[in-house]
Amino acid sequence: MTMKVSIEQGVTSAAGDVTLFTITNRHGASVVLSTLGAGIIAVNVPDRDGNLDNVVLGYASPADYFRDGPCAGKTIGRVANRIGNAAFVLGGKEYRLPANDGKNSLHGGPDGFMNRIWNAEVLPDGVRFSYHSPDGECGFPAALDVSVTYTWNDACELSIDFHAQADGVTVVNLTNHAYFNLDGEDSANVGSHRLWLRSRHFLETDEGFIPTGRVCRAESPMDFSRGEYLAPCLASDMPTLRLNRGLNHYFILDETDSGASDALSDKPAVSLAATLCAGSSGRQLEVFTSCPGIMVYTGGWLSDSPADRHGRPHTDHQAVALECQGYPDAPNHPEFPSVVLRPGVHYRHISIYKFHCLDVAHNNENC
Repeated sequence: MTMKVSIEQGVTSAAGDVTLFTITNRHGASVVLSTLGAGIIAVNVPDRDGNLDNVVLGYASPADYFRDGPCAGKTIGRVANRIGNAAFVLGGKEYRLPANDGKNSLHGGPDGFMNRIWNAEVLPDGVRFSYHSPDGECGFPAALDVSVTYTWNDACELSIDFHAQADGVTVVNLTNHAYFNLDGEDSANVGSHRLWLRSRHFLETDEGFIPTGRVCRAESPMDFSRGEYLAPCLASDMPTLRLNRGLNHYFILDETDSGASDALSDKPAVSLAATLCAGSSGRQLEVFTSCPGIMVYTGGWLSDSPADRHGRPHTDHQAVALECQGYPDAPNHPEFPSVVLRPGVHYRHISIYKFHCLDVAHNNENC
């Protein structure tokens, strides 16, 4: 399937020149991608009346994505999420990382993959980004070659295929950090969105948002296994929700009939992990992944991000991130599924964001 791919070059950022790629399907729906952080700049999809609008958080200029706090739309690595005390032990050796979130390392450190300019190759139906991370970059051992392939189709499915190979033993946990508001980028709050998760458990975290190792049963208002609105979570006085300014939690996905997926498989199986619905616009997002869990962040600190495309400030809870990834702080928790990558082994995982519209009479069991 061939998509229309257009290229805009020469946008300058502190990291270097940024190239943008727009992939448009035959219905006019499009995705805009950037070489800065191998990121998603926009996803323009129709509402129930056929009106196109961008449904991901974005900024006024492509250069604003450099070192933005929310890491909006970008590829996160080497290790997504937090590593406690900015250190881990591998093969009997301790590795120290830059601390950029209090005493912890967040999203690979301040110079992680999200703030690098990636190489790009145009494909018939998308773009493949690649990056070489040398041994010792941001404190991580071994050289790592990474690729992220985005494809877009006429069914408004955005597929993200992550690959990595290392020349030595290291740790890898990649994700995409797009934020969604299905009522459109100008909408102020996702409280009216309804979320369904294929999950009944989440990881408990301490005051620094580092997993304690304890797995908790999700109780109301954090139980989304039957589909619930986000507003009760955002307004809750539950201690973990108050500390996190809403959701900022890793949900462990229930196993499917095919069993647990494996990031080291040549062809990892994907299954439905989450559904997000916006009644006002009629848009629905289905998230499929091969990962064991999904980080749900309702944007409690978005007001610190750069201005939007119209020059207006963003507000907290304006969008929600659904980050498919391995367990947070896994290098420091041997009881968690491993994120260790060894030479000769191919890391791969796939996530798919599928957008479509529901008419007023449509009933989806997950939304």
